[in-house]
Amino acid sequence: MTTPPALLIAGHGTRDQAGAEAFRDFVRELGRRHPELPVAGGFIELSPPPLGEAVAELVERGVRRFAAVPLMLVSAGHAKGDIPAALSRERERHPGITYTYGRPLGPHPALLRVLERRLAEAVDPSWDPAEVTVLLVGRGSTDPDANAEVFKAARLLWEGRGYAAVETAFVSLAKPDVPDGLDRCVRLGARRVVVLPYFLFTGILPDRVRHQSEEWAAAHPQTEVRSADVVGPEPELLDLVWERYEEAVEGDLRMNCDSCVYRIALPGFEDKVGLPQQPHFHPDDDGDHHHGHHHGHGHAHSHAH
Repeated sequence: MTTPPALLIAGHGTRDQAGAEAFRDFVRELGRRHPELPVAGGFIELSPPPLGEAVAELVERGVRRFAAVPLMLVSAGHAKGDIPAALSRERERHPGITYTYGRPLGPHPALLRVLERRLAEAVDPSWDPAEVTVLLVGRGSTDPDANAEVFKAARLLWEGRGYAAVETAFVSLAKPDVPDGLDRCVRLGARRVVVLPYFLFTGILPDRVRHQSEEWAAAHPQTEVRSADVVGPEPELLDLVWERYEEAVEGDLRMNCDSCVYRIALPGFEDKVGLPQQPHFHPDDDGDHHHGHHHGHGHAHSHAH
């Protein structure tokens, strides 16, 4: 019987200690759920352990094949470039390893169910959903394709659930920001707004979303604003990561390239076409940081592993 590939979870990283520990707990829980294969996880920046340390841990356990799943909601630059570049570097550090690379998590019906639950926890049970406007707040990216995915999640969350509207905003790098998003909700007639962070775990940015929402609400007392919680380490999230793992092991995966700035000259992003991808420098990674730079390699997520 062939030994199944190990599972490597790739996270973004956060300066928030609780958020980083939530990721590490999540990786440990995946390992408990699946004792039949090695499971490890690491970050591309900001938090220990670095992704390279997680790969080294797997190699020390005798792993030669693994499937990497990005623990991220959208296909932004980290999922498209940084993680593939980091994995390529690790293949140079550990000759003989092979890997496949899975898709980011959202939007997925399982995540939408959790988001719906977070909304239900935040609203007054007596409220009619038809009188509630939701503001879904994503991380925000310089990648327009990634920002468009958050809008897609908002539309899917709205479909069939009876809310007045599901609007979209971002906490960094993209417009509209949270105050602008709340202003838009009011212009559309909203009297009750639930701000829903499109984030997996607690951290600096979800805290900023809540703080900005509270500031806006204090200045606009005529509008009732509630803040919902992040997705969190729910059973649906654990199941979804496993689904992405199985897909990476068994399937023929292709990331969306139709509106990717590394392939298509989108207005305002023409200079990104064909850019080589390089792994993030992680201060806790004691390996050779010059390995794995994709000079002359074009688009990272087109690489077959």
